[in-house]
This record gives sequence, structure tokens and C-alpha cells, in this order.
Amino acid sequence: MIPSVLPTYNRAPLAFVKGEGSWLTAEDGRRYLDLGAGIAVNALGHAHPALIQALTEQAQKLWHVSNVYTVPEQERLAGLLTAETFADTVFFTNSGTEAAELAIKMARKFHYDSGQPERTQIIAFEGAFHGRSTGAIAASGAEKMVKGFGPLMPGFTQLKWADHDAIRSAITDQTCAVIIEPVQGEGGIRVVPDQCLKGLRDLCDQTGTLLIFDEVQCGMGRTGRLFAHEWAGVTPDIMMVAKGIGGGFPLGAVLATESAAKGMTAGTHGSTYGGNPLGCAVGAKVTEIISDPAFLAEVARKGALFRQGLESLVARHPAVFESVRGEGLMLGLKCKPAPTDVVKAGYAAGILTIAAADNVLRLLPALNIPDADIAEALTRLDQAATNLLAT
Repeated sequence: MIPSVLPTYNRAPLAFVKGEGSWLTAEDGRRYLDLGAGIAVNALGHAHPALIQALTEQAQKLWHVSNVYTVPEQERLAGLLTAETFADTVFFTNSGTEAAELAIKMARKFHYDSGQPERTQIIAFEGAFHGRSTGAIAASGAEKMVKGFGPLMPGFTQLKWADHDAIRSAITDQTCAVIIEPVQGEGGIRVVPDQCLKGLRDLCDQTGTLLIFDEVQCGMGRTGRLFAHEWAGVTPDIMMVAKGIGGGFPLGAVLATESAAKGMTAGTHGSTYGGNPLGCAVGAKVTEIISDPAFLAEVARKGALFRQGLESLVARHPAVFESVRGEGLMLGLKCKPAPTDVVKAGYAAGILTIAAADNVLRLLPALNIPDADIAEALTRLDQAATNLLAT
């Protein structure tokens, strides 16, 4: 008999009842150090006092009014985001998947309104993850994502990751946009080199192609800059944001330049819940905290500290770990056994991690994780590796 909750997840045998900072407490009272942060969602950890206050204050005033009306909380958050980024305008969604759908529509509408309706093709990359809607899985093209769900939305081409020559030859007079994650998350914490992002920006400028950055997982301070593309000194035309922007409250956004968004006029897109007062109140507080240069400097420092410890861990357990990759507090351990085996070994050691492609174990702690918890994480990862070798 099918469970009352649709069984689309391979769930761990853990259920949590409380969270505080970087720690989660299970039903049996055992505490776990959380290095997954809800897959990069709980950017400020669990039960952050400032977020509780922002949510509580807004909940006592207004929850939902619909986008038929002006929503002051939206305008405030949009103002914060446009002030801190390349963007001139923002549309709020509930998730990264919804952001992907709008990014696709926006890019195609741009060329349609520019008198080039034939420009509908979008270039994406193998290993990418842009969500689980039919449009987003068509962009990824991975068999595990698309099998059984056809016919897919047409107009997508997937190229090998970091194949520069293929990108240049793939752009034609029918190409609408290129969509890329500056750091692949699900794909195995693969960082696109700065020079590659610069070259891609130049190529898009030369060909009139829009550049879409998917910063759903790597954005909102995760790499030590507010957005990962800032390291390369380039900007996109359109950017997808979600996960960390809500600090645990469902919230996403599409940021765009005025030019890229010119086709999105009244009636071309909408959302019932997107940009509701609750989500935007929390998102504004998250953005205020994370965009502080001092906070971002601390993320970079903590990332370097954690990485140094992980390098030592690799040296101590060469039968389990091969190398460290990533940027800031978006780190990955390349594993020799399946990363799912390391995740399971971590449960016994009281630590939570996330498997990714390319045999990588993802480490995505809260951005404000204390140094003491980083040290404890290294101790528990060491124990997990020891446990794995003993089995």
C-alpha cells in the first residue's frame, strides 16, 4: 500500500524535532551537527533570533494579500537586492524551480520582443540542476531527471562541462541564452573558473545571447561573496536565487537587468504566493545580515579554516577521501567509496552531510557556524571515516 506521503524520497531514518544554530535534535533526543543546512537553505542556522523576530512581527500584522495589490515588503526586499547587485528589477517566487521557469520565459520573451522570435534555444551544461519542473528538467537533460516524463519542453542543448570550444560552436542565430551555475551543487561542487565566466560573458555579448546565472545554491553568501559570480567580476543578465535567501522560509527570486526584463509586462507572469509578506519580511532580514561585508569576510575566513581541516582529513584517510573542492562554505569531499556510504557513516558519528554527483560529499553548513563547531565537524567526519573503514 502506498504511504500517505508520496514516496519520492529515499529518506534517512531520522526525524528532527528541534534545531538551534548548527545543531538538530532528533526524536530520541540525540543531537546532530548539521553540515547540510537543509541543502544550503538554513543560511543562518536553525532558529536564528533575528529571523524569528522578523517572522513573528510580520505574522502578527499580515500574511497574504495577493499580487493584485502593492506589497510593501516586496518593495523593501527588492530595493535591498537591486542595491547590492547588478539587477534593476526582481520578481519573487516560492522556490528555485519557479525561478528557473521565469528565467526561461524571460529570456525567450526578450528575443521575441526584439524582433528575433526564432531565438528560442537555450544552452545548458551536463551535471547541472535547475529544479524539477518540466522546463527545468529539460534544461538539465540528465536521464535520471527526464526518463518517463516526456515529451520534454523543446529548445535545450546540453554541453559538456568546461568545454569552451563546444560553447562557441553551439551558439547560433537561434540561441536565446546560456544558463550556468557558477558553482554546481548537485553536480558535485564544481567551480567554474573565473576566466571561464569572463569568457562566457564576452561570448554572450558578442553574439547577443543572454547570460543566466543559477545561484540558487551557490548564492546568498555561500562562497564568501553575496553571489558567487562576483569573484569573476562579471554580471549576468538574469539570475535565479532561492534557498538561502529565505533562511528556511520558502522564497525565491529572479533578478534581471532592465533590458533583459523588458518583455515581462503586466500579465506575462504571475504567482499566487510569490513575494508574500511573510517570506519577504524574513528575506529582507536575511539579506541585511548576509550582505554585510564583515559577515561575508567571516564566511570566507571560516571557509578557509574548514578547508584547511578537510585537507588534513584527506591526508589521514586516503582510502576514503581523495580531495577537497569548492569555495567559501560550499565545500565538497571527493570520495573513494560512494558518498552515500559516507553520509550513512556520519549518522553514527552524529553529523549530517549530503551526497552529490561525481562521488562528492557536500558540506554546506550555516554561514555563521562557530569555529568550535567547525572543529567538532572535523572530529566527527574523522570518526565517520574511521567507522566506514571498520565495516
